Amino acid sequence: MKVSDFDFYLPEELIAQHPLEKRDSSRLMILDKKTGVIKHKYFHDVIEYLNEGDTLVLNNTRVMPARLIGEKEETGGKIEFLLLKRIQGDKWECLAKPGKRAKIGQKFTFGEGKLTCTVVDIVEEGNRIIEFSYDGIFEQVLDELGEMPLPPYITEKLQDKERYQTVYSKEKGSAAAPTAGLHFTEELLQQIRAKGVNIAYLTLHVGLGTFRPVKVEDINEHIMHSEYYVLDRENADIINKTKKNGNKIIAVGTTSTRTLETIGDENGFVREQSGWTDIFIYPGYKYKVIDELITNFHLPESTLIMLVSALAGKENVMNAYNEAVKEKYRFFSFGDSMLIKE
Repeated sequence: MKVSDFDFYLPEELIAQHPLEKRDSSRLMILDKKTGVIKHKYFHDVIEYLNEGDTLVLNNTRVMPARLIGEKEETGGKIEFLLLKRIQGDKWECLAKPGKRAKIGQKFTFGEGKLTCTVVDIVEEGNRIIEFSYDGIFEQVLDELGEMPLPPYITEKLQDKERYQTVYSKEKGSAAAPTAGLHFTEELLQQIRAKGVNIAYLTLHVGLGTFRPVKVEDINEHIMHSEYYVLDRENADIINKTKKNGNKIIAVGTTSTRTLETIGDENGFVREQSGWTDIFIYPGYKYKVIDELITNFHLPESTLIMLVSALAGKENVMNAYNEAVKEKYRFFSFGDSMLIKE
């Protein structure tokens, strides 16, 4: 199967540059994965498709303000670091821009010296390992000096940092938001619970590999990035009870999906577990755990549209995307949503 099989025409004006005023007022496309039939709704209508005893699985990761803009200690030359993951203590793997300025041993300052770092190593794909020095608590310093690492296709400045967080975000560690969850409000979640729908939480810290293009023509040759996940016993029990009772597991987002499918056994049951996943899901994959999926509209030729196509069928998904373009749905992180249902 070729990468070009997942291409579609997307006008630039359909790439959402900012979130809507009300989270759950975005549009919602309903796609029947068996028939390919499409319906057009609004996100707050999603409750109509959730039944008592079903379980909605949410990723409670929280995005770090991981974009730091500083300057070289000796020359004052500008540099940008994007924190990807903590290695140990104050050592972090990051992307440096421009990378040629970030050589081993060089020092950089941020916020007039409130934070400094030294480049200690260069790793695969040109990423840097840096070690920070500061007074106080690192997270507080980062909250003060860091900016939200918005995807490269969003060019407008975000006025409210919390709009790139889900309302249930909790565990800090992501370099990008699990964007399918951005549509939920506290009120909508309360209504869902009141209907008897279970809500389970897991954590997968989203890495920037999410936005990394597939550079090989044969998708079998693509190597996925790895991301850290956690599922605790309490939430594993909720998911397993749902499975035993014959009710549906609805994953919110590709991140929740990848975590569940990594942990799930051949019968679709999960267990308390943490670790790193580099699972690559594309057509031909047989889903074990999830039955349905709530997801945003993804980039052409991306691993995310391949994952969605594995659940609903490539033809159904590409038809749905062409319909979304025709109906002027909003795409990507701040865009509209799709429910793939049975």
